[in-house]
Amino acid sequence: MNPLDNSHHARHPHPTTPATGELAVTTASMDDWLQVARWAAEEGWNPGRGDAPSFHAVDPAGFFIGRLGGRPVSAVSIVNYSPQYAFLGFYLVHPDHRGRGLGLATWRAAFPHAGDRTVGLDAVPAQQANYQRAGFTSAHQTTRYGGIPTPTTPTDPPAITPVADCHLNSLAAYDQQCFPADRSTFLARWLTAPGHAAYAAVRDGEITGYGVIRPAQDGRRIGPLFADTPEDADALFNTLITHLSPGEEVHLDIPEPHKGALSLAGAHGLAPRSHTIRMYTGPVPPTHEDRTYAVTTLELG
Repeated sequence: MNPLDNSHHARHPHPTTPATGELAVTTASMDDWLQVARWAAEEGWNPGRGDAPSFHAVDPAGFFIGRLGGRPVSAVSIVNYSPQYAFLGFYLVHPDHRGRGLGLATWRAAFPHAGDRTVGLDAVPAQQANYQRAGFTSAHQTTRYGGIPTPTTPTDPPAITPVADCHLNSLAAYDQQCFPADRSTFLARWLTAPGHAAYAAVRDGEITGYGVIRPAQDGRRIGPLFADTPEDADALFNTLITHLSPGEEVHLDIPEPHKGALSLAGAHGLAPRSHTIRMYTGPVPPTHEDRTYAVTTLELG
């Protein structure tokens, strides 16, 4: 089974799903979301070990939990990044309570949080048609690559420096060229979270890329990996994987329109493990897609 087969998109709401009047859907506390993170791990999503605090702080009002008799049974997040853009993730129902319409009820209670924003998500292939019926349009495929990486010898490498507080504003500005919204609040936590290692590529005093590696349930995950050139991306990747233990795997999610990113994964001996489809409900602010060698997360974009 692919690790994403039971992902947050695997139970897309369907119009024939029965109603569930007894379900209470509320915003989720940090403690609630730690429980949801455990569900995600049990589903095989391979989340980062410390993702929940960084995720929840982005938009605390955008995390929803469904309860039956006070017991958490369902969840979804709809994180509002800007007045124009939101991202949906963590859409799941506890295995003991599936097939009862709880996912649809949770979706209906939570989705208005996005207002009239464009909403993005990453869908498993089996649910792509369901999302299309709900108004989402497919943009591209994203493939998860993984394995024990082989280092390369970068040509014309930039200077690689550990990210420090003095870099945060510059990195936030660079990130906004690669992501459809300003996510400074998220980055301030993501770049400095416990267990995370973040590096910037610098040429002539200017940032030309950055990357983050973090511990996951299985191995480590890289995300994001943004860079101006293949040389900068390769140098960052080689630095990030120095944090792996011998025999430890690394995983990253690559948007397939970027052939250079796929080549980078292959050059380091990584293989495709699963894939999702990025989908949107409306227009997305333009970004430098050619700089995306790995997305940040499938849960928050």
